[in-house]
Amino acid sequence: MFRSRSGSWFGGSGSKPKNPHSLEHLKYLYNVMIKNQTVSESNRSLLVESLRSITEILIWGDQNDSSVFDFFLEKNMLSFFLRIMKQKCGSFVCVQLLQTLNILFENIRNETSLYYLLSNNHVNCIIVHKFDFSDEEVMAYYISFLKTLSLKLNVHTIHFFFNENTNDFPLYTEAIKFFNHSESMVRIAVRTLTLNVYKVGDEAMLNFIRDRTAAPYFSNLVWFIGNHIVELDNCVRADADHQSRGRLSDLVAEHLDHIHYVNDILCLSIDNLNEVLVEQLFQRLLLPLYINSLNKGQVQTKSGDRPMVSRVVSLFLLSQIFLIIHHKPLVVTILKLLINFEGNQIMPSGFNHESSVAIEDNITDEEKEQRISSSTAVSSNSTSNLTSHLETILDCLDPAENDYEALFGLSLLYAMGQNRGVNEDQPFWNTTEWKSILIAKLMLLLTSACQMTSKIRPVAVDLAINLLIAVAIPNPPNHHELDDKNLAVLEQAKEESIMVARTFFKSEDMFLELFEAEVNEIIKRPLQVEYLLQDSSILLPPTGTPMTGIEFTKRLPCGEVERARRAIRVFVLMRRLSLAISEEVETQLPLVCVQQCIKISDILDLSEMTLHGLTVLRYPTSGFYLFYLDNSDLIACTVVNREGTRLRRFLVIDPIQLILVEPDSRRLGWGVAKFVGFLQDVEVTGDKDDSRCLHVTVHNSPTSTTFLSDRSPAHRLPQLAARFVFDDHIRCMAAKQRLSKGRIKARQRKMHLIGKILDVNTSTPSSPPPGTLHALRQDSIARTRNAILGRGVPGNLGLSSAGTAFPSPFGIRPIGFRRAPGLAVTGRSDTPVRPRSSSAHPTVQRENGNKEAIPLTELSTSADHSQNRFFCGPSCKSVDY
Repeated sequence: MFRSRSGSWFGGSGSKPKNPHSLEHLKYLYNVMIKNQTVSESNRSLLVESLRSITEILIWGDQNDSSVFDFFLEKNMLSFFLRIMKQKCGSFVCVQLLQTLNILFENIRNETSLYYLLSNNHVNCIIVHKFDFSDEEVMAYYISFLKTLSLKLNVHTIHFFFNENTNDFPLYTEAIKFFNHSESMVRIAVRTLTLNVYKVGDEAMLNFIRDRTAAPYFSNLVWFIGNHIVELDNCVRADADHQSRGRLSDLVAEHLDHIHYVNDILCLSIDNLNEVLVEQLFQRLLLPLYINSLNKGQVQTKSGDRPMVSRVVSLFLLSQIFLIIHHKPLVVTILKLLINFEGNQIMPSGFNHESSVAIEDNITDEEKEQRISSSTAVSSNSTSNLTSHLETILDCLDPAENDYEALFGLSLLYAMGQNRGVNEDQPFWNTTEWKSILIAKLMLLLTSACQMTSKIRPVAVDLAINLLIAVAIPNPPNHHELDDKNLAVLEQAKEESIMVARTFFKSEDMFLELFEAEVNEIIKRPLQVEYLLQDSSILLPPTGTPMTGIEFTKRLPCGEVERARRAIRVFVLMRRLSLAISEEVETQLPLVCVQQCIKISDILDLSEMTLHGLTVLRYPTSGFYLFYLDNSDLIACTVVNREGTRLRRFLVIDPIQLILVEPDSRRLGWGVAKFVGFLQDVEVTGDKDDSRCLHVTVHNSPTSTTFLSDRSPAHRLPQLAARFVFDDHIRCMAAKQRLSKGRIKARQRKMHLIGKILDVNTSTPSSPPPGTLHALRQDSIARTRNAILGRGVPGNLGLSSAGTAFPSPFGIRPIGFRRAPGLAVTGRSDTPVRPRSSSAHPTVQRENGNKEAIPLTELSTSADHSQNRFFCGPSCKSVDY
C-alpha cells in the first residue's frame, strides 16, 4: 500500500500511466531518468525512448497544460540531457538527444516556456559540447539545432545567448566555424544562422561581432568564394566539349548563393558590418580576381597572388555582381574602376583611410602592406586602367568568329544600366560620355547578326536590342537619341533580316508553324537577363548541336529548320526594335489574338454564332427573333476517342477554329465548347470501311508553349486524334470538304498576312482585308448583319427568290447557293415566321408550311435537314438593332 502511494507521487515507478500526454507520464519518465543516469548498453534504448516521449509531453504541455513545464523546470530535467552528453554514450544517443532538442525548440510557441528552457544556460553548454562531428548524422542534427535556435532570436532572447560581460556568444562563434564545410546543407544553415543573428539589431551584440569576428569571418568567407571561382574557371576551361555540365551547373549555383548571401547582409544596412564586408570584398575578391582578370597582360602579379580567371568568366561574374548587389558605395566604386564613372559616394575603406582604422587591428602587417600598395596602384594608374577596362568591354562586342565574349559584354553593360544603386540619382546612360561609341558597336553587332551565315546566337541579338533600346531611349517616353547615320544602319540591318526570312518563306514547308511559334515565344517568354546568367551552359563555347540539351536560342542553329527559326526570330526582334525607335505600336503580330478566340469551357449561344453558321436579329417593333442557320457549319456527330469513349457533339467550323460543342440539355440553343483547335492544324482522312466516318487529327498549335520544346515539331503529340461518326455519308462528305477547304484557306490567309509583313507578293483565292484574322472575323460579322438589315422590315423581310440577301463571308453561303452534292439546298419562305406562343422552345418552320417544332439539339437529325430554317423563340439571347 505504501509503495502504491509512493509510486503515484513519484510518477508511477510501479506502472506506466495509460495517457502518454499527461503530467503523470512526465513524472514517470523523470523517475526513469533518475534510475538510469549512467548510460550503458542495457538502458540505451530505454533512454532514447524516454527522451522522445519527454519531447512529446513538453510540446503538448506548451499548448494545453502549463504545469508540465513547471514540473520540468522544478526538477531541472534539462540537466539530464547535458549529463548524458558528457558521457561517452556513442552517436546513437547523441543523435536522439539533438533530434529531441531540435524538435522541442522548433515547436515551442509560448514565450514563457521558451524562457524556461533557456534560463539555466544549459543550452549554451550543449552548444559548446565537443560532439563527434566526423559522424555526418551528428553534424546534420547539430547544425539544424543551431539554426532552430537562431530562429528564436529577438531583442529579448538574445541575452540568453550573448553574454555582454564576458563577451561570449557561443551560438554565433561555434556556427561560423562551419562556413566552409564540405556539405552544402551545413554551409546554407550557417549563412541562415548568421543572417538571423544580424537581424536582431542588438547594439552590444553587433559591436562584439564587428570587433571580434567580422574581419576574420568575412575575410575567410571572401577567400572561400575566391577559391570557388577559381574552381569554376578551371571547370570552364576543361569542359570545352560540354561533358561536365552537371558539375559546372553546381558551381554556378553555389556562387549565386554566395553573392545573394553577401547582398542579404548589405541589405540589412548595418553600417559597421557593411564597412568591413565591402572592404574585404573589394580588396580580396573584386579587384584582384574580377576586375584585374579583364586585362591580365597589363596587371603585374606576384608569385603569391591569387591566379587570374578567363575574361569570359570575369565578365560573367561582374554581370552577376551588378544584377544582384545594389549597395551604392560598392557598385559605384566598381564602376569608377571599370568605366571612370563619377559618383558622389563615399568610397570603401580601401580608398578611405579613416574608415579602415577601426579594423586595422584585425589584419596582419603583410596584409596592411598589400592593401596600401593596391590602393596606391589604383590611384596612380586610374586613368590608364579605366581606359583599358572600358576598351576591353567594348572590344568584346566586336563580332568576330562568334559571340562568346560579346554575350557577356552585353550582359555586363545591361546589368550596369539596370542596377538600382547606380540609377538612384539619374539614369545611368545619361552620365556616360562614350554612349555614341557603344551605339556604334551595337549597330555593328546587329548588322552582323542579320546576315545569313552569322554565328551570333538569338539570345545575343535579343540582349543587344534590349541594351540598345535602354541606351537610345534612356528617358522614355522621350524621343530616341540616334542620329541619321545610325537610323540608316538600323534600317539596312532590318532589310537584311527581311531578305533572309524571305528565303525561308518560299522554301520551308513549315514556315507558317515556325513563324507563329517564334512570335509566340518572344511574346510569352521575353528575355530575362537574371535568369540567363543562372544558366551555366552559356559559359561554354557556343555549340551547334542540339544533342547537348542547350536551349535553341543559346546555341547555333543546326539544320535547315533551325536556320529558318533563327531567321524568323532575328526578323521579329529587329521589327520590335524598329517599332520602339519609331515609337509605333505593333498591330500585325501575332497573326491571331488568342485571347479573342473561343476557348474550352466557353458557354456559347449557338443562335448568335454568325461565323459558325447562325445569325440572330431581333426586330424591336414586332418583338420576335429571326435565326439563319447554315447546316454545313453546324453538324452533329459522334466523337470516338482512342479509349473507345463515344461522345455526342456538334462540329462547328469557322474560318479559324474547329470547335466541338456539347449541347446544353437544360437550355436549348446553348452549348459548351469541349474542344477547340485551329483549322490550320487539322488533318482529316476518310475511313475505307465506313463512309460515315472521318479520322480527324488536330496537331498542337504553334501558339502552344510546348510547340518548340525539345521534341521536333514534326513529332509533336496531337491535341486530338479521334474518329468522327456522322449520321450518313452525305454529312460526312460535307464535313470532310469543309475541314479540308477550311484548313487550306486558313493557312493561305495567314501566309498572306506574313507575306505582307515580309513585303512578299502573294496571291490568295480571296484576298483578305488588312489587319489580323480577328479583323477578318469582325468584318465578316459586320457585312452579314448589314446585308440582313438592309433588306426590309418585319412583315416583309425582303428575302427575294434570287437569294442575294446574305453575302458569303468565309463559308456562309448566300441563300439559294447550291453546294456540292451532299450539302443542303437553301430555300426559304416569302412570309416571315411568327413566334409560337404555345412552345417554349425554338422551332423550325418548314418550307411546305408545316408547323412542327424541332429542337436545336435534334436539328442535325431532322428529316428535312437539307432545307434552310428560321427559328422563333423568346428564350434566346438577342442582338438589338
